[in-house]
Amino acid sequence: MTNNYALEINHLTKNYRDFSLSDVSLALPSGCIMGLIGENGAGKSTTIKLILNAISRDGGEIKIFGRDSREALTLAKEDIGVVPDEIGIPDVLNAKQVGKIMANIFKNWDAGAYKNYLEKLAVPEKKKFKELSRGMKMKLGIAVAMSHHPKLLLLDEPTSGLDPIVRDEVVDMFSEFTRDESRSILISSHIVSDLEKLCDYVAFLHKGQLILCEEKDRLKEEYRILRGTSEEIARLPENAVIGKKVTPYGVEAIVHRSAVPAGKEAGNVDIEQLFIFMVRKEG
Repeated sequence: MTNNYALEINHLTKNYRDFSLSDVSLALPSGCIMGLIGENGAGKSTTIKLILNAISRDGGEIKIFGRDSREALTLAKEDIGVVPDEIGIPDVLNAKQVGKIMANIFKNWDAGAYKNYLEKLAVPEKKKFKELSRGMKMKLGIAVAMSHHPKLLLLDEPTSGLDPIVRDEVVDMFSEFTRDESRSILISSHIVSDLEKLCDYVAFLHKGQLILCEEKDRLKEEYRILRGTSEEIARLPENAVIGKKVTPYGVEAIVHRSAVPAGKEAGNVDIEQLFIFMVRKEG
């Protein structure tokens, strides 16, 4: 273990009657953003709840800033910002009142930064929480999470319910946040395009299993999308093909770059394509 990691998860397990999160291990370096990608029900929210000790783990360990998460959540509360999938702010409070309450909770609360985030995200200060749309509630949650200058942000579907223009602004805010190399973000989403723009690392969760965790740029360098006939694709080494899809025009396959036949053109792969093809292979 090393102090260069904001978050370390080793062999994490959680069992429910109809779902299991199985042997998940990943490490988020300080100053980096990791995207936790998966379909609805893949285990993204379960993972974040386990990190926050909101539910108890059945096995494995979680470390935040080198400490067991259960200890870190008490000792390093100031350094952790959270945007859960459901923002837990009382219905009768407005954004201005929320800011006053947070100033009494966080020693590092920055009222000026909070006001700037509310303005940038167009969150009305005097409208009650219950009167806000889902997207507006999410924006308020983001403003709260970022206004006490945390070193680690844990974000569960923070761009869900936001329109594309606001999503782009929020993604830029998160990117700006990690220009300070002491800050890190774990962000879950099923909107893979947001994470592709934002993340240094990606982790794929599927049916409670971690099927990949790697640097984004290395993945985009390692894999290519190859189009050809069924016969052409069948001639490739079996372990070189990550996944394939039969179309009316032939076969599309994601393959290791080294397996692309000489003289054959292959296209660049995006993270969403890679995830979909790997999930199909996993079944």
